[in-house]
Amino acid sequence: MYTFKGKEYPCCASLTMGIIGGKWKTVIMFHLIDTTLRYNELRKEMPTVTERTLSLQLKTLEEDGIVKRKVYTSKPPLKVEYSLTDFGKTLIPVVQSIADWGVYAVSEQK
Repeated sequence: MYTFKGKEYPCCASLTMGIIGGKWKTVIMFHLIDTTLRYNELRKEMPTVTERTLSLQLKTLEEDGIVKRKVYTSKPPLKVEYSLTDFGKTLIPVVQSIADWGVYAVSEQK
């Protein structure tokens, strides 16, 4: 049994998928690999995600320590940026492999 942030997982693969699984978490991380993005910039990268879903997925990734949210309040308008944490950056090879496999799958499609 594996425990992460108070939640138990039956195996290491289920722990990993619990953190990065789902339709949007890996996509969010993919777009944050090389850069810091504001919320609306992320929305433009993923036009089919709903605002509610993006907001919830970002919150979950932040709670799991994968994404960091930085709020700038020095002057209006409020500015919020998202980036990968150092812990989140350890997932870059996994996310990149998933993306590379997607490119491969499209090229092999007949």
